[in-house]
Amino acid sequence: MAQRDYYEVLGVERTADAAVLKAAYRKLAMQHHPDRNGGCEESSARFKEVSEAYAVLSDPQKRAHYDRFGHAGGPGGNPFGQGQGFADVNDIFAQVFGDAFGDVFGGRAGGGARGGPRRGSDLRYDLEITLEQAYQGAEVEISVPATLTCTTCEGSGAKAGTQPVTCTTCGGQGRVRTANGFFQMERTCPRCGGQGKMIAEPCTSCMGHGLVRKTRTLNLQIPAGVDDGSRIRLTGEGDAGQRGGPRGDLYVFLSVTPHDLFERDNLDLLVTVPVPMTVAALGGEIEAPCLVSQACDGNCKAPVTVPAGAQTGKTVRIKGKGMPHLNGKTRGDLVVELFVETPTDLTARQKELLQELADSLGETQTPRNSSFTGKAKRFWADILGSGETAQ
Repeated sequence: MAQRDYYEVLGVERTADAAVLKAAYRKLAMQHHPDRNGGCEESSARFKEVSEAYAVLSDPQKRAHYDRFGHAGGPGGNPFGQGQGFADVNDIFAQVFGDAFGDVFGGRAGGGARGGPRRGSDLRYDLEITLEQAYQGAEVEISVPATLTCTTCEGSGAKAGTQPVTCTTCGGQGRVRTANGFFQMERTCPRCGGQGKMIAEPCTSCMGHGLVRKTRTLNLQIPAGVDDGSRIRLTGEGDAGQRGGPRGDLYVFLSVTPHDLFERDNLDLLVTVPVPMTVAALGGEIEAPCLVSQACDGNCKAPVTVPAGAQTGKTVRIKGKGMPHLNGKTRGDLVVELFVETPTDLTARQKELLQELADSLGETQTPRNSSFTGKAKRFWADILGSGETAQ
């Protein structure tokens, strides 16, 4: 399913200022927070979507880029896809509502300790393919920027030969308490980010994050029969998880480029083929192009029988020459639309012969013309009045 527009997600106009964006986010975040909805999966997904939209639109640089390129992200891929620079939804919640309030709904009470394993984010990749690739299936190579576990420190974030040490601020608890009059509030430790550990000597490759940003090359198998807007899910090919969490998934969205000859209608392929006037009048056989497949050795042509008296717009259906059904054995049809072509640059003798033919044709041999002429005469008679006769 395609991503919704971020402005639509927050329910604001594209001209909304920072105050309007924040107010819209506060309202939706409180409404859909999973802790207020009994852990409902739908609420969790909606809360994540709202936080994702706010993370982009509240950042002037990201918002400007999004306004220009949308989810596609312009050259170099989508910088706004999940896992590509997003703050954690709980951190966003805490920033807007305050640390203590955010911790209650987005930290320990909202699904486990902040310092535990966290699943990597899902990624989106948009791929353009040809109609031939959709017809036959194909294997293509794609380059996907993603967050990977640092191989130097194996994700620990610590320099080789060292280990993270207990946080001196929270004593390894990941949370700190502050007193405010009669009230005590607990929030995520600001020094270790809730992990309970801190890195004394950061890894020089990942600067202590345990993750690095790299572009990976993947071989993608496109099944025969995919259509424009189809989605392929690659499990475990998204961003790396944090603190031992599992990887996210990669979703590849396909778009099929327009073809010079064919149009697709579900499983049917439509093609317009010119027919000489003489063949259309007398009947005969022509050839229609087909999409190339292994069965026709790269030179697919289908014979088409043209009935005598065929008119422009007449269609002939050839069974089984259309698109294959995705994950099935059936195929659509090739629908050939005839376009009767009038000869040009005639010689004097050819014109003479055509004139003789025209003189010999009766009204019964041109029924459409005769019917049209009769309707036109009645139309003119109505305009001129019943007392006058149209010539």
